[in-house]
Amino acid sequence: MPPTTQVPPAAAGARTGAPPGEPAIAVRGLVKSFGDVRALDGVSFEAAPGTVLGLLGPNGAGKTTAVRVLATLLAPDAGSVCVAGLDVVEDATKLRHQIGLAGQYAAIDENLTGLENLVMVGRLYGMPRAQAKARGRELLGDFDLLDAADRPAKTYSGGMRRRLDLAAALVAKPPVLFLDEPTSGLDPRSRLALWETIEALVAEGTTLLLTTQYLDEADRLADRIAVIDHGKVIAEGTPDELKDRVGGERLEARLTDDADVAAAVRALAPMGDEPPVADGSVVKVGVRRRSGALVEAVRRLDEAGVGVDDLGMRRPTLDDVFLALTGRVAESADEDQIDENERTAP
Repeated sequence: MPPTTQVPPAAAGARTGAPPGEPAIAVRGLVKSFGDVRALDGVSFEAAPGTVLGLLGPNGAGKTTAVRVLATLLAPDAGSVCVAGLDVVEDATKLRHQIGLAGQYAAIDENLTGLENLVMVGRLYGMPRAQAKARGRELLGDFDLLDAADRPAKTYSGGMRRRLDLAAALVAKPPVLFLDEPTSGLDPRSRLALWETIEALVAEGTTLLLTTQYLDEADRLADRIAVIDHGKVIAEGTPDELKDRVGGERLEARLTDDADVAAAVRALAPMGDEPPVADGSVVKVGVRRRSGALVEAVRRLDEAGVGVDDLGMRRPTLDDVFLALTGRVAESADEDQIDENERTAP
């Protein structure tokens, strides 16, 4: 992902957004290829004004490519893409006045202090210097950087630079904001601070598209989620709707010996409508009925000679949804060739 992109709006504090009744983000049949690799293959999704759309998928799924098209950094090969009521190709210059973007890698002027970086962004957005300075100090406080406000950014640690970069994307409170893996590399305290900042912005009317592999992050922040894999949207809905797709409550058995996984899958299969899913030494199955499920599972596993360390019932999480839809665990997904194309595309 390219550095944070900040484009000065026509007037400081302008928040026009989408026309009434229209989505703030509308993507229809988006196609984008890099040579022979089709990074996006007919992708469609939308976000209503003042909501958070989570774009989930493994590394290389096409998330960053989608963000770059939405932010006018890449031209689509086919399809229509509108943000804040503006076409990303025909109205690109005007659209840049309405969006903010923070990519995966910090992009700051290392020779300026933390505060000077934020003041510079504010001035580019047309803010009076005093207003830009006040906003900069507010954000430095939000991201626990106030003590380092007057230090050159080149003296910041990697985590501090990341937080400063995220603060820069929030200076002008644009009506539509794109955050691509925003909390990657942040400590838990900084992640929580960013979540609270995002929630406050959305409460004020900002529309946010968030790409993330942290499913707890999507579960907390997203009003709707689109799951993308191999350049296609494979599922879309609210977090609860996606969890319901996996099934009701699930029985989860943590096995004593990984070698027993296949036997456990066979033993538990008759209890559900869908085949059990194995994740390491844990076998999960959506049960048809809760009453008596634990007793039945114990009996079946015992008859199969499978040892169990732990057995319980729980409601599906977004981790279950992600694993069921993509066959991969989000945090451990391997980068592939599409991801490389996303990073090196002009």
